Amino acid sequence: MRSLRAGGAPLRIVGCHSDPFFLRKSSADSNYLLPSPRHPKFADALRGVVDRAQVEVVIPTTDDDVLMIGDLRKTLSCRVFLPRSETIALCQDKYALAEALRSCGVPVPATYAVSNLGEVDALFRVPSQRLWCRARRGAGSVAAIPVRTAAQTQAWISYWEEMRGLPSTEFMLSDYLPGRDFACQTLWRGGAPVLVKTSERLSYFGGRNTPSGTSSIGGLHKTVNVPHVVDTSLAAVRAVDATAAGAFSVDLKEDAEGRPCVTEINVGRFLTGTPIFDLTGRHNMSEIYVRLALDEPVDIRHVYDVVEDYYMVRDLDALPDIFHADSLGDGIEDARAMGAVLRT
Repeated sequence: MRSLRAGGAPLRIVGCHSDPFFLRKSSADSNYLLPSPRHPKFADALRGVVDRAQVEVVIPTTDDDVLMIGDLRKTLSCRVFLPRSETIALCQDKYALAEALRSCGVPVPATYAVSNLGEVDALFRVPSQRLWCRARRGAGSVAAIPVRTAAQTQAWISYWEEMRGLPSTEFMLSDYLPGRDFACQTLWRGGAPVLVKTSERLSYFGGRNTPSGTSSIGGLHKTVNVPHVVDTSLAAVRAVDATAAGAFSVDLKEDAEGRPCVTEINVGRFLTGTPIFDLTGRHNMSEIYVRLALDEPVDIRHVYDVVEDYYMVRDLDALPDIFHADSLGDGIEDARAMGAVLRT
């Protein structure tokens, strides 16, 4: 919402949520409490809000919302700018996505589905080999952890199965990728890319409190110029949908040779770190998304809207701060050498 308002277009924003506590802190112009998405009356309630508030475009912001709105799109009296339902289903299954991309020659880490815990031993063929264990579905690095042994893997999956009700068949293992961590956010219409931006995650929000030390939510992002990451990301989207439309946010990590490999595609929605893509460069991605959804013309000469050395810092209970590297020291007095001076 902050990004949309920063674009300057005269928009009226309507917020919807099934939790009144989350809705209470919404900054939308008007807000509507909906039943749970699992409630049989949810679809009717959403359609009622769309009609009453004269909504022109529905923008889902979570994987569950994308899946649900994609299924309801034909019954809504407004625009829905999402990929095909088949594309959404494919991208939301990380293992199926990896296999589909591999078959099309798009670089991905070697990936294995967990059919039962007894087969995990066979995956650890190299001593001290490190693998990445995670759930096939979900966001925010859910149930993700690096592992070195079959015993660690089996214990981790068993814990999630027993304590969180996540079946072992919902897990996958991938080769661990040690390199740089990139986000490539893209907008498409009619199978053609319209706008692309890239950033690198330099640290992770809450990473020190997780078993993996990382998260898909960056604490510190940096805008970067990485054409090879863009090439891989565009190839990945084309591989899953020749008629791609809407937002495809691609996560990539480098392997030991520095080759970017696709780890997932957040289909139909923006990344949580989207302010760095909206508030830097020539084009505001959130605003362009709305214009594309409404079939309005957009004047974008260079699809890759690259601007380097902008940083975004995120922390709890604070708005993201975005600034250029040249202004990092503004308002800061360097006291690192003061102790040495005082002792002399």
